[in-house]
Amino acid sequence: MTELSDKPIDAINRDLTNWQGRKEWFFNREYTDTYEQWYEGRYKRAEVYQKKVIGDLIKQDERVETLLEFGCGTGRFTRWWKDIGIKASGGDISPFMLGQAIHLFEGDVVLADSHHMPFKDHTFDALAFITTFEYYKDPVKVIREAARVGKYGMVFGMMNRNSTKVVRRRIQQTFGQNPFYITATFYTPRKLISIIEEALNGRDYTITWRTTGLPKWFPVQEWNQPYGDFFGLHVRLNDVS
Repeated sequence: MTELSDKPIDAINRDLTNWQGRKEWFFNREYTDTYEQWYEGRYKRAEVYQKKVIGDLIKQDERVETLLEFGCGTGRFTRWWKDIGIKASGGDISPFMLGQAIHLFEGDVVLADSHHMPFKDHTFDALAFITTFEYYKDPVKVIREAARVGKYGMVFGMMNRNSTKVVRRRIQQTFGQNPFYITATFYTPRKLISIIEEALNGRDYTITWRTTGLPKWFPVQEWNQPYGDFFGLHVRLNDVS
């Protein structure tokens, strides 16, 4: 793999602004500079339940002590892993996101592409993808990389396709609003599991998942039904010791 440092600056700029052959919002300073503000406003309550679901899933595997969060962005979730006893590092393809992360997060971060993770096999106990997997054009390849680098498995936190908010987002895009999900692929738990099955064919693993992002008036705020704005899914690899 060619390192960015080996390329002319113009080529680097082209790579970063047209990753995967398309323009992505996370290479636009207009959006990345205000990313943290989203969680301090209308998404604050959602973040609490998202972290609870993800934390409960990953802590079921007592082997996980270290973790690499890919697509870590500004490190919003990366800073949180230590609260549940996991030492985390971060990786992202956006230098604008990482430019903030290095000031907000005390751990290590790397500028890299999730399809080609610059780490040896089993460098970390687990991999995490929090609201980033939706943007990968080759999800099977990313999962295989995650299983190579993360010894015991991986955890996902994702926007759920089975949500009325997905319809709202698509309508907004029709009118030139909400540019954040133009290139996103929304998954259901079932669809993600089918991709995992393809990527990990021949491996021994266990999958558990939970959904949250339910209305405030709903009697529960997380459950094992495929409906809600957000779901967490954990893949535990059983064929390693």
